[in-house]
Amino acid sequence: QVQLVESGGGLVQAGGSLRLSCAASGRTFSGYATGWFRQAPGKEREFVAGISRPGLSTAYADSVKGRFTISRDDAKNTVFLQMSSLKPEDTAVYYCAADDRPYGVSRSVSTYGDWGPGTQVTVSS
Repeated sequence: QVQLVESGGGLVQAGGSLRLSCAASGRTFSGYATGWFRQAPGKEREFVAGISRPGLSTAYADSVKGRFTISRDDAKNTVFLQMSSLKPEDTAVYYCAADDRPYGVSRSVSTYGDWGPGTQVTVSS
């Protein structure tokens, strides 16, 4: 099991940028693929971006492709989500999650076993 804590959320104007961080502790973080998900009020949790172990492949939701970039620093046990050109529809609680699959990236909530508590991102118009 790995413990995850997100940070970096906040309030930003449309067109602005934020960088989210997900710090891990517990088991060796490099052994996990990591995903970012988000959940807006009244909506289901959705996949945003994911990165495999050891970071050889990434995946993005169509809605964020070209605007968001996921990366990882296993030496620091941290995964990042750089968000640019933010839109009001990006407003949500953002969660990072860990998946112990040996390769690839899953877009499914159910395959991730460990989750952080989330960080709020609010984009004003």
